[in-house]
Amino acid sequence: MTSINSHGFWIKCNDEELYLPFVEFPWFEHATVPQICKVRYVSSTRLYWPELDLDFTIESLRNPLSSPNSTFHYDC
Repeated sequence: MTSINSHGFWIKCNDEELYLPFVEFPWFEHATVPQICKVRYVSSTRLYWPELDLDFTIESLRNPLSSPNSTFHYDC
């Protein structure tokens, strides 16, 4: 993790820095800073937060709306 504020946090993944806003990643909204900072690379494409039991692909962090587990559901 590189920075955190009341709206989300930035995390360095390989050579890119990704912003995870709490509105799109509500699982982190009430997590403590140490819980967010303790992240592991499970593979070259996955990150895992053991204290939160959260596992995300890096692609789903880049594009949360295209993820099958997206928190956004639209009813037309």
